[in-house]
Amino acid sequence: MNRQHLIRQAIPYAAATALLVGLQQSPLVETANLLVYDLAINLRNRSNDDEAKNLKWPITVVGINEADIKRYGWPLNDTLLCRALKQLDTLGASAIGLDLIRDQAKPCLQGEIQRNPRLISISNQLDGISAIPGAPARQQAFNDLVVDADRVVRRDLIHVGGQEETLRSLPLRLLETASQTRDLDSQLEQLKDHHWLREQSGGYQSLDAAGYQAMLPVYPPGRYPVLDLSDLLEGEVLEEMIRGRVVLIGNVAPSLRDLFEIPHSRFISGSQFFEVSGVELHAQRLEALQRLLQSRAPEIVTAQGWQRTLLLLVMMLVGGVIAERPARIRRSLVLLSAATILLVGTLFGLTLGGIWIGLTMPLSGLVVISGSGILRRGIQSQRHQQEMRRLLGQTSSPAVAQQLWDQREDLIKDGRFTGREQQVTVLFSDTCSFTSVSEQLNPSELMQWLNRGMSIGVDAVTSRGGIVNKFTGDGMLAVFGAPVSKTPAVDACQAVAAALTIQDKISTLNEALSREGQPPLRMRIGIHSGPVLTGSLGSSRRLEYAVIGDTVNCASRLEGLEKDRHEGMVRILLSGETQCLLETLPPHITGESWGKVRIKGRLEPLEVIELKSTAP
Repeated sequence: MNRQHLIRQAIPYAAATALLVGLQQSPLVETANLLVYDLAINLRNRSNDDEAKNLKWPITVVGINEADIKRYGWPLNDTLLCRALKQLDTLGASAIGLDLIRDQAKPCLQGEIQRNPRLISISNQLDGISAIPGAPARQQAFNDLVVDADRVVRRDLIHVGGQEETLRSLPLRLLETASQTRDLDSQLEQLKDHHWLREQSGGYQSLDAAGYQAMLPVYPPGRYPVLDLSDLLEGEVLEEMIRGRVVLIGNVAPSLRDLFEIPHSRFISGSQFFEVSGVELHAQRLEALQRLLQSRAPEIVTAQGWQRTLLLLVMMLVGGVIAERPARIRRSLVLLSAATILLVGTLFGLTLGGIWIGLTMPLSGLVVISGSGILRRGIQSQRHQQEMRRLLGQTSSPAVAQQLWDQREDLIKDGRFTGREQQVTVLFSDTCSFTSVSEQLNPSELMQWLNRGMSIGVDAVTSRGGIVNKFTGDGMLAVFGAPVSKTPAVDACQAVAAALTIQDKISTLNEALSREGQPPLRMRIGIHSGPVLTGSLGSSRRLEYAVIGDTVNCASRLEGLEKDRHEGMVRILLSGETQCLLETLPPHITGESWGKVRIKGRLEPLEVIELKSTAP
C-alpha cells in the first residue's frame, strides 16, 4: 500500500519534470529571459543616468549625418575623408577608428593609413570585406557586431584568441593604439573563465559563445560627444574635443541604415522605432572594454549552466515542499504566491545589480512542480471526500471533514475506517406522534413537515462538530467525538448545545406551523456519553460507518423513556455520565433529576436528568 501510494504521489511530479525538460528545449524560454533582461537593463540604466552624465570617457564620435550626405553626397569622396583624418591627427587624437568600409580606397587614403599609425581601418568578417588595401596588420580591426536571434545587440565579441594579427576587434585595437600597449589580448585571456559567456550563460539556452564574449552594458544614447563631419572639415571643432581622445568616424544618418536594436528599443516610445548607430555601439564597446580591464571583471556577470541547473533543482524542491508540507491546500497556494513574488523580485533585482540569471526556468520549476502537487492534492482531496462520504454515509460539517482529511492516514486503511474504541457522546432524537400526524397530511405534505424538523436537527448537530450517523425513520442518531474528537468534555458540551438549539428552533417552527394550520412538531432527545466501537461495517458492495456499543443503546433508551412524561414541545434527557462532563449549563437552563432509572437491557441503572428552560 505504501509503495503504491508513493508511486501515485510521484506520477504528477514525474509528469511535471518531463514538462520542464520539454520547456527547457523550447525557444520560448530564451525569449522570455531576454525580455526580462531587456526590461532590467532599461531600468538599470535609467537609475544610473545621472551618474553616467557626470562620467567623462575620452571618446568622441564624428557622425556623418543627413546634412553631411546632402552636402557632400554619398558615398563620401576619399579626398574628403583624408582631409578629415589629417585634421584629427593635427588636433591630437590618440587613436582614430574609421568605421567606414573602404576595401577599394583611393591612393590618398592608402597613403594616409600608412603615414598615421594611430589610424585604424575596419574589416567585416561576416560579409568578407577587407580593410583599406595596404593597411599594416596592427592598423586593421573587424567591426562585426554580435546580434541575437531577435536582432538585438546584447553581447560583445571582445577578442578572438589564437588568430593572426589582423583579427582584432575594433575596440581592442583602438585601446591598444591609444594606450600604446601591445599585450591587452594577453590580459583578456588571463581573466577567469567564468567571466566569459558560455553556451548556457545567463538566460541563453544554446548560445554560440565562440571567442571571448561578454554581455555589453548597453547605455542610452548621448553618452559621448558627437561632432558633425562638416564642422570638422571646416575647422570649427575645438581641440579639447579631440586631443588625447579616441575618435570614431561613422554613419549616424538613418537613411544609411547602419542602425541596431538594443535592450532599450522596446521600452522607448517615439514616432520611430528606437535604434542606435553602429559607430555609437563601437564607442560603448570601447568604454566597456576599458571598464573590464580596470576591474578585471565584466560589468554584467552571468550565471553559468551548472548554477542555473542547481537553482532550477532548488526551486523544484521548494515547489514540492510548498505543495506537500502545509496541512491545507489554501496555505500551499498562499506560500506559492509568496515564493513566486520573492523569486521574481530577487532575480530581477540581481539583474538590476549586474548579475543575470535566467528567470524563466527557475520560475517554471517552482510553479509547475508546486502546481502539480497542489493539483494532485486537490484531486485526491475530492476523491477522499467522496470516499469519506461513502464510508461515513452521513452528514458532517466542513470542519469535521477537514479533521478527517488531516488525520486520514491514521483513520483509513485499505479503503475502510479501522475499528477503534472511542469516548463519544451520542444524541438520539425521535418525532412524537408521527403516526397520528401522518393521518392528517398527504404524503407530500407529511414529508415536507418532517423535513422541516429534521433540517433543524441536522444543522444543529453539524454546526457543532457532530455527525449525523443515520436517520431512523422520523428520528436520527448523531455522534459527537467520532471519527475525530476534540475532548470528551467538549464533545458532551457540543451535544447538549445542539439539543438546546433544537429545542429553541422547534418552538419557533411550531409558531410558523400553527399559522399555516399544520400540526405542531414534538420531539424527544436522549443524550449519553461513554465508550463505543467505531469502524466500517459491511462488504465491499455496501459499507457503513458503524457506531456500536452500550452507549448508543443507552441514548436510545433515554429518548424513549416514559414517553407519557413529556412536557412542552421538545424533551431532553441526558445521563449522569454526560452531566459529569459538563462544566456549566446556560443560565436559563435547569437540570431536573429523575433519579436513577433502570433501563431495558442494562443491569446498572442510569442517573437521568431532564433539561428544562426557565425562559418565558
